[in-house]
Amino acid sequence: MPITRWDPFHEIEHWEPISKEPLRALEQMQRQMNRLMEHLIPSGNGGVSILSYIPSAEIKESPNDICLKVEIPGMEAKDLNVDVTEESVSISGERKSETKTEEKGMIRSEFHYGKFERHIPLPAHVQNDKVEAEYKNGILTLTLPKVEGEKHKAVKINVG
Repeated sequence: MPITRWDPFHEIEHWEPISKEPLRALEQMQRQMNRLMEHLIPSGNGGVSILSYIPSAEIKESPNDICLKVEIPGMEAKDLNVDVTEESVSISGERKSETKTEEKGMIRSEFHYGKFERHIPLPAHVQNDKVEAEYKNGILTLTLPKVEGEKHKAVKINVG
């Protein structure tokens, strides 16, 4: 049996009509969007994709600094490019990974690769010359100390 790639745009006329019931309509729309996104996000099967790999990020702000954690598994620290300005962080690199398993006479090989870039605006200005970075177990952790003026910044709120 030949392997064929599903094209969501080809099947657009076959999509189910949106229901008049709000909950059912949302579920139908969600299913249709999921099918479409499966086509756009890399799946590791070697197909052409529109979106590239986008690493997940978590940001926490304390009175003195900002802690940014970015999940970039399967890479080495030397392959990451990290640029920090007073207002943002840019992380880029090229992701390469390959797995090969052999069992019962069958070989399965998968590979994922591609360039990525993530630009993250920061909630406060930071001292970009005093940033501390650590890359461990696929997690990049940046500790970004705030600029002195940002640490005790008060904002007047008008009520009424």
